[in-house]
Amino acid sequence: MSSAQPHRKLPLDGFVLAIVVTAIIGSILPATGPAIPVVKHGVTVLIFILFFLYGARLEPRETLDGLKNWKLQAAILASTFVVFPLIGLAMRGLVPWALPGTLYIGMLWICLVPSTVQSSINFTSIAHGNVAGAIVAATTSNLLGTFLTPLLALLLMSTSGGLKIQPTSFLDVIVQLLLPFVLGQLSRPWTADFVIKHRKPLKYVDQGSIILVVYSAFSEGMREHMWSLVSPASMIVLTLICLALLFFMLWLTWAGSGWLGFNRDDRIAIQFCGTKRSLATGLPMATVLFADQPVGLIVLPLMIFHLAQLIACGVLAGRYARQCEAEQ
Repeated sequence: MSSAQPHRKLPLDGFVLAIVVTAIIGSILPATGPAIPVVKHGVTVLIFILFFLYGARLEPRETLDGLKNWKLQAAILASTFVVFPLIGLAMRGLVPWALPGTLYIGMLWICLVPSTVQSSINFTSIAHGNVAGAIVAATTSNLLGTFLTPLLALLLMSTSGGLKIQPTSFLDVIVQLLLPFVLGQLSRPWTADFVIKHRKPLKYVDQGSIILVVYSAFSEGMREHMWSLVSPASMIVLTLICLALLFFMLWLTWAGSGWLGFNRDDRIAIQFCGTKRSLATGLPMATVLFADQPVGLIVLPLMIFHLAQLIACGVLAGRYARQCEAEQ
């Protein structure tokens, strides 16, 4: 038994290490030139395949259960669009002794963007949580975020002019997320047995999509020269504040969902969906909203938080998975 325990830990350690190594590679050797559209299209294709597999795995009954669990959805949306913005406003007290104004705007921006989609669901799946509920919550968060994030930014950041919401955001969500999921559901008579039988090998699709998203995000950051815009001391303070925000929200979503009486599967979905902040949504939105401001500095905290949340949730997902396997 003692020899089996380390063996179960190796995949988790390798996955977390792969995230860190990928971020370093993306910073040292970012995608440039012809490689940029290749990476971008690769992310799109992997996400499409990922959600097709989720649709093929889930029984329609489980999907309906995810839609009907309104308490779970309300808890996740409240964490995303109520608790986070309130914390962002409270962090105003860090200016200017801990954060310059521009970096505070970046911290507030973290608190306004919607939850991630693919990584929230990936980690919930790895941890054996409520995947159906996570799919509904993460997708709903991004749909609502298309409207709520710019409105919250307009209200809380006092931005002026140039506020545009691209209608293609709806098409991206429908084409990249909802369409493959529905196709996967429709394909179940032919694919359900295959994806269930090959569940363990197919987990590498989940992990591979996260790794490619990390590389794409850090490549884009290097092309924008984000890492050269702040001093080492400011980077250290900023990183510590991002970590404090992340760990506080991880604790609050886990403890709070327990106080509210949610079961283990729902608590996992609430923790992973309610604490994630979307880099894929936050970067393009920031480019539109802050066209006349230093966008690189504003999104830099989001990039740090994004990497930290992937590593922390990777560790948590692996721990929850091992606990579930031990109980079984």
